[in-house]
Amino acid sequence: MLLSSRLPEKTPDELLQFIVSYGDASVFPNLRIALQILLTIATSTASCERSFSKLKLILSYLRASMRQKRLCDLALLSIEKAVTEKTDFNEIINTFASLKARKVHF
Repeated sequence: MLLSSRLPEKTPDELLQFIVSYGDASVFPNLRIALQILLTIATSTASCERSFSKLKLILSYLRASMRQKRLCDLALLSIEKAVTEKTDFNEIINTFASLKARKVHF
């Protein structure tokens, strides 16, 4: 086959780049779609697996009675750990403390 002789032992990413380099969407349309799906499955699966592993860490025997909202919030903090580590919580606490009280006094 002509394509296999021009692209021996290429990865799916390299093969997709080769097809895209022709610039015409009509060149190997089914192969292009299949490669795009193949390349996105791995990342979407990894994200789900990471989320479930974080939930297993959060859910312990002591936290089994936790409400769904709190569980979702803790899971989000754990999954987005890079953003959480960069956040200055002291600044957030000081900003919140400096706000006026919103309770209505009678």
